Amino acid sequence: MVIPSQMRAVVYDSPAKTADELRIGMVPTPTPRTDELLVRVTAAALNRADLLQRRGLYPPPAGASAILGLEVVGEVVQAAGAWQVGQRVMAVVTGGGYGEYACVPANEAMAVPANLTDAQAAAIPEAFLTAWLNLITLGELQAGESIFIHAGASGVGSAAIQLAHHWGATVYTAAGNDTKRELCRQLGADMVRDSRMPPHAVDVKNATAGRGVNMVLDMLGAPAWEDNCAMLAQGGRMLLLGFLAGSKGTIDLGPILTRSLTIKGTTLRRTPAAAKVALVAAAGAWLLPRFAQGVLVPIVDQVFAVGDVAAAHQRMEANANAGKIILAMDW
Repeated sequence: MVIPSQMRAVVYDSPAKTADELRIGMVPTPTPRTDELLVRVTAAALNRADLLQRRGLYPPPAGASAILGLEVVGEVVQAAGAWQVGQRVMAVVTGGGYGEYACVPANEAMAVPANLTDAQAAAIPEAFLTAWLNLITLGELQAGESIFIHAGASGVGSAAIQLAHHWGATVYTAAGNDTKRELCRQLGADMVRDSRMPPHAVDVKNATAGRGVNMVLDMLGAPAWEDNCAMLAQGGRMLLLGFLAGSKGTIDLGPILTRSLTIKGTTLRRTPAAAKVALVAAAGAWLLPRFAQGVLVPIVDQVFAVGDVAAAHQRMEANANAGKIILAMDW
C-alpha cells in the first residue's frame, strides 16, 4: 500500500486544560527506524497520562512522538524483524497512539489473539504490562501471598486483580460504586471495600488474622501512604505507579524500618528499552495464551469514535469508567 506523507491525528494547542480543545488535524506520517514497525492504528486506549500530557503536566520522553496515546492496536503496513505486513499487533508506545499511523519497536509488539476484537486488544497492553511489571517483575509476587490493589476497577486495577488471582494470590481491593465493586468480585477479588471510605487497613488486618498483606499496589499517592503502611505485613512491599490523589505530604518513615518494608516506584513509559523488551517477552509468554483461552479478559468500559475523543477524555476525568476507554480509529 502507498503510505501517505500526511496523516490524521488528534491534535491540540498545548497546554489544553479542557478536553474540548482536542481536535482532528493533519500531521506528518512518522517514519519508522529499521527496527520498528509502521502500524496503521485501528484502536487506541486512553490512559491517565494522556490527560496529564494534554494539560502540559507530563511531557513525553526525549525523542518520543508528541501525539497523545500510549498503546495501540493495528495492522502492520511496514514490517521489521520477524513481523510481516498485514499482521495484527498490539503494543505500548511512548507516544503517537492517537494517530492514523504509529511506529512500534518490532521487539516490543505482541500478536493480537485471534479471538479478540481490536477494541478488546486495545485494553490489554498498558494495563496488563504495567500490572506484570509491578506485581511480578518488581514485586516478585508469589502464589499464596496477599495483595491490596487500589482503584480495582481501573484499567491497571482490573488487570492486576486478574493477574494476582490467577497467579495464586489472595486479592483485596477497593472501588467507588456498586457496579465497580461487583466487577472486581467477578475478576477474582476476595474482598472489595468502598474506596470512598478509607482507611482500609483495619478490615484488611482483620481479614488476614492481623498479619496484613504482602503487597500493596498504589496509584493514589501521598494520601494513601499511612493506610498502605498500616496494612502491610512484616517484610511487605509497596509498589507505587501513580499519585492521582497527590504526590506530597508528611510521612512517618518508622514503619519502613520497624517492619522491613520495601517501597518501589516505576512508570512503564520511562522503562528502559532493554527492560521493556524483556518485560514484553516474559509477560507475553504467560498472558497471551490465557487471553486466547478466555482465562484472562480485557475489560472495555466504552468505545468512542476518534472524533468523540473529547467525550472520551471527559469520561475518564469524571472517574466514570470501569476498565479501559477505547478510541476506534474510524476517522
